[in-house]
Amino acid sequence: MMDFAAEYKKKLRTPEEAVRVVKSGDWLDYTSSVGKPVLLDRALAARRDELFDVKIRGNLIDGPIEVVECDQSQEHFIYHSWHCSSYERKLCDRGLCYYIPMVFHNNAAYYEFFLDVNVVMVSVSPMDKHGYFNYSLNTGVAGPIVEDADIVIVEVNEHMPKIHGGYGECVHVSEVDYIVEGEHEPFPEVKRYIPTETDKKIAENLLPYICDGATLQLGIGNIPDAVGQMIAQSDIRDLGMHTELCTDPYLYMYEAGRLTNKKKTIDRGKGVFGVAIGSRALYDWLDDNHGIAAYPLEYVNRPYVIAQIDNMVSINGCVAVDLYGQVSSESLGSRQISGTGGQLDFLIGASASKGGKAFLCMNSTFRDRQGRLSSRVVPQFNGDIITSPRSQVYFMATEYGVINLEGRSTWERAEGIISLAHPSFREGLIREAEYRKIWRRSNKR
Repeated sequence: MMDFAAEYKKKLRTPEEAVRVVKSGDWLDYTSSVGKPVLLDRALAARRDELFDVKIRGNLIDGPIEVVECDQSQEHFIYHSWHCSSYERKLCDRGLCYYIPMVFHNNAAYYEFFLDVNVVMVSVSPMDKHGYFNYSLNTGVAGPIVEDADIVIVEVNEHMPKIHGGYGECVHVSEVDYIVEGEHEPFPEVKRYIPTETDKKIAENLLPYICDGATLQLGIGNIPDAVGQMIAQSDIRDLGMHTELCTDPYLYMYEAGRLTNKKKTIDRGKGVFGVAIGSRALYDWLDDNHGIAAYPLEYVNRPYVIAQIDNMVSINGCVAVDLYGQVSSESLGSRQISGTGGQLDFLIGASASKGGKAFLCMNSTFRDRQGRLSSRVVPQFNGDIITSPRSQVYFMATEYGVINLEGRSTWERAEGIISLAHPSFREGLIREAEYRKIWRRSNKR
C-alpha cells in the first residue's frame, strides 16, 4: 500500500522550485476562479526575463494575475480567458487578455481533443487521509485540464472547502508531479447585492413561471441574483439546484427553506453545480455538505442531462436583443465583457425539459457614457457578438413583461420584443421594423 505522506513529502517543492519546469513556448493553465494558483503565479512572474512566449489560460479569475501585470509587452507571458471576470474584462480593454470562445459543455472535449497543456497549476484543498486533493469550488473546470496536462502542479490552499462530487472532483497524489504549500490570504468577502427597483420588477415578472418542485439555474449578474433573493421571500417550495455557477442566492433560498432538492428527477437530494463564486458564508455552506454534488461542466451543462430534469428553469442575463430575436450577452459592440459560458447549453436543455423554461432577462434601458438613456432593444445588431441565435431564444423578460419567442414568425417576434422596450423607444423601433418588412399593419402599437 502506498505511503501517501511519504509520496507527498517526495513531491513537495517551493513555488520557485516548481515553476522551473516551465519552458519558453509552453501552454499553461490556471484553471478557473478561486483555483488560481496565487503562489505559483507570483513565482512564475519572477522568471519573466528568462521566459518567452509562455501562453496561459484561465477564466473568471480575479486580479491581480502577476504574470500579466509584470509584462505589459506580452513578450514573455500571453494571457487568455474562457470567460471574463470584471478584472479580466479590464485586461481585455488594455489589450492584455485574449478571449477564447467556448460553449461550456464542450470544455472537457476541447482539452481532450484539441488543446495542449504542458503545465497545469491549480489550487486544491489539503490532501485527505486517502491521498486525494479536492478541486473544491473549481471542480467544473479543473479535472479535464489536469487529465490533459503533461505536468501537474497542485497548490494547497488552506482556505479551500472540501466539496463532495458526482465524479471528477479530486486528483490523487500519485497523479501529481509537484506539490506547493504556503500561506494564503482568506477569500475576500462578497457584499450582498441590493436589487434595484427595476431588477425587482423583472424578478416579479418571472416568479409566476416558477412552480413548486422546479429546479433552477441562475446565471451570473444582477437579475439572477435578484430572482434568487425574491424566491427566498416567496412561498415556492421544494426547489432544486442544477447550475454551472453556484452563487449566494442559492444559500438565501436554502436558508429560507425553499431549496430542498427533493423533487429533482435526477440527482435527487443533491444540489448540483460546477463552479462556485461568492461569500465565505456560501463556501462554509458548501464545505463537506452531503446535500451538494460538484461535477465537471461536461455533465452539468450537457443539454441532454439538463433535459432529464422536469420543470427545469434557466434564468440568465443578457446585454441586448434585436428585433429579429438575436441576443448579445457577452459584448458591448466589439468589447468583450464576459463570455458565452453556459447560456446556450441551458437554453437548449431547459427548453427540452418536461415543463422546462429558459429565460433571458435584461433591463430595457441603460445610460451611455454621455449619460443619455439608451435602449437595450435595438433594430439590428451591427458588430455586436451574438451569443444566442434567434432560433434558440425562447422566453425573454424586462421590467415590462415576459414573452415567448418559440415558433414565432419575424413579425410576431418584432411585436413581442418591442413590447419589452421602454415606451420612449417603441415608436422608433416600430418604424425600424416596418423598414425591415417585419411589421404588419395589424400589429399592436
